[in-house]
Amino acid sequence: MINGKNPPDVRIQLPESKMEMDSVTDSSLDGNVNGKAEVMQVVLRALCLVTSVTALSLMVTAQQASTITVLGFNIPLHSKWSFSHSFEYLVGISAAVALHLILQLLISGSRLVRGSPTISSRNHGWLIFAGDEVFALALMSAGSSASSVSSLNHSGIRHTALPNFCKPLHHFCDRVSTSIVFTFFSCFLLAILVVLDVLWLSSKH
Repeated sequence: MINGKNPPDVRIQLPESKMEMDSVTDSSLDGNVNGKAEVMQVVLRALCLVTSVTALSLMVTAQQASTITVLGFNIPLHSKWSFSHSFEYLVGISAAVALHLILQLLISGSRLVRGSPTISSRNHGWLIFAGDEVFALALMSAGSSASSVSSLNHSGIRHTALPNFCKPLHHFCDRVSTSIVFTFFSCFLLAILVVLDVLWLSSKH
């Protein structure tokens, strides 16, 4: 109170238009970030599909015929991927992963074209996460199993007369080794997708 008079009641009103503009700006930024993340996932899935199909193609075309000398005897050799259960396992898993990725790419691509989120709901996100994780572990298992057989072909069996089979069958062994490398690369890409799936799920609490 000044000189017995009440001070004037001064009120400051924030401009609603500016607050609305800030809200729209924040939502547009969130939309841009989510859009970039969705595009990144589609690109990673496409790249993983390429590596999986490459691993599959290299393995199913791995075969060669040659001869080897053991204790002075020439023994004909014919090697093919289907002679090993580990290689068959890798082929089966790579084919399953490729089908999984094709399905996800078709769904994600169609939703991106329509301007919709690639993951429609939280349940859909959990389903994608489970599929990516299972196939990543399966690829790691298939690659490890095939690596043990390939390593034995390269080194032979010590303290025995069995030699290095990859010397006369170098073409076969090279294709198998390259296929295993692409298998592990596919596993790495799926592991990245699993992390992105977890981040998406954690943001939807």
